[in-house]
Amino acid sequence: MSDSKKRLIVVGDRVLIAPEEGEERTRVGLYLPATAVDNQAVQGGTVVATGPGTAVSAPTELDEEPWKIGATEPRYMPLQARIGDYAIFFRRAAVEITFEGTRYLVVPQAAILTLVREEDEQDPGLLPF
Repeated sequence: MSDSKKRLIVVGDRVLIAPEEGEERTRVGLYLPATAVDNQAVQGGTVVATGPGTAVSAPTELDEEPWKIGATEPRYMPLQARIGDYAIFFRRAAVEITFEGTRYLVVPQAAILTLVREEDEQDPGLLPF
């Protein structure tokens, strides 16, 4: 192969996450090794990339017959996750991959339980805490 730089392209409604590594602290302040954390049902990590979303057809195309529909631009329902968000997700839904020596998790949007994001005045879906 050539020396050109490679990049990962996330497809569909999936999110690429850099998982938390190392020890985690319990609610009472105890540190748990990574082997103990592996038994938990949920995991957290930082969103590195997102896919375009779930493909949807235009409402006007539903009434037409399939052979009459011309080539149109694909449309997607965007994902809630954004690059830089901290995601908490179901561990069992994640698929682990390694790309150029870095470990990532590919998680479907439906497996993400919550997102932590810096406050944004333009996003009405966030709850201030």
